[in-house]
Amino acid sequence: MQHVKQGHSLILGSGIIGITSAWYLAKAGHQVTVVDRQPGPAQETSFANAGMISPGYSAPWAAPGVPLKAIKWLLSRHAPLAIRPTADLSQYRWMLQMLRNCTADRYAINKERMMRLADHSRQCLIALRSETGINYEQRQRGTLQLFRTRKQRDAAAQDITVLQQLGVPFELLDQDGCIRAEPGLASSRDKIFGGLRLPLDETGDCQLFTKELEARCRALGVAFRYGCRIDTLNSDGNRITGVNIIERDGGTETLTADNYVLALGSYSPELLQPLGINLPVYPVKGYSLTVPVQDQNRAPVSTIMDETYKVAITRFDDRIRVGGTAELAGFDLRLRSKPLATLRMVVNDLFPGGGDNNDTRYWAGLRPMTPDGTPVVGATALKNLFLNTGHGTLGWTMSCGSAQLLSDIVDGQRPAISTDGFDIGRYTGRDPGSAHPYRPQAPAAGFYHS
Repeated sequence: MQHVKQGHSLILGSGIIGITSAWYLAKAGHQVTVVDRQPGPAQETSFANAGMISPGYSAPWAAPGVPLKAIKWLLSRHAPLAIRPTADLSQYRWMLQMLRNCTADRYAINKERMMRLADHSRQCLIALRSETGINYEQRQRGTLQLFRTRKQRDAAAQDITVLQQLGVPFELLDQDGCIRAEPGLASSRDKIFGGLRLPLDETGDCQLFTKELEARCRALGVAFRYGCRIDTLNSDGNRITGVNIIERDGGTETLTADNYVLALGSYSPELLQPLGINLPVYPVKGYSLTVPVQDQNRAPVSTIMDETYKVAITRFDDRIRVGGTAELAGFDLRLRSKPLATLRMVVNDLFPGGGDNNDTRYWAGLRPMTPDGTPVVGATALKNLFLNTGHGTLGWTMSCGSAQLLSDIVDGQRPAISTDGFDIGRYTGRDPGSAHPYRPQAPAAGFYHS
């Protein structure tokens, strides 16, 4: 058994959430070790996501009208949603929980929570970028939510109300305004009704960011154990006593630490269940297509979210990333032809000639989704076990803020913003703060960043 020094935090997972957690804990003075089964950082969900950092677009999928839309989507050729039944009962429990959140009241609560965390994360990213000079093909040129119909624009009224309440800048654009923001849309003018532009949103390569931040974590003394499969968490009923890992050669080892941070995305519930902790995080499969830029004048300059097909088109330096679709199919990572056809159709429909369709890379990853859209960040009933997972499609958007808050919580410090509604207590009905010196605090006037 390997023993480590006091003040040590063991982070399980080396995606964007695990690496940002390592960064903020190391900056706070912790000795940190990161463990992952992959050979390096950002090899799974963070590998080829849509590339959006979109605080202004942070909204739960569970919304009024979604159940009816879902039925229509399932019958559509280019459906943004596919449900493939499995024998896993958690799939159906998760779907039922999501349906219960499809009310106006729940949507408002969940969106406020997501916006609160996402905006804090935006400010943390700005500070991190200023401190480190990190480069990840970033662009600070906003997100354009594209409406193809008047009905879509009118349906955005509720989101706009929340943006106004939180002081988030936005621009409601007509057809000409959309083309001014994204000149490459000029040849698709007749397909555009209008759009909602969020000027504070950003873009970039999430995998590149994670790899660059991992290097900076190493400079702070963070240790990395790659190629180690995390087998089980050991507990005495009060706290975690160790983590059993299996190495590539089949050897086993038990790692111990003072604090344990679970940042394993869709694989988090499997480790928690034997401890009696039921975490409703389900893998929602998403696809992405990456194509080289062929014509600068016809390519996007930032991110466009096509509201009709729920597909994001994002610009990197010399590549276009197209991400979308939601497939409920368990842990199946097979690449299917139908989502590929949808991604190709959308990017060629809006930006014909912008990318080279003869040189494409197709990928799929598992987004760890909660039924209400808000990630699970904070303490648990076990004194030294903390969660940072369930970020869904907004892992990169919320990563820095989630990790910074987690560092505060692990240290028992008053968090920078209210953490009301972030921890697992919203599902268990138990206040995890009772097992930890930090207790979540309710929102207060003037408590949020804007």
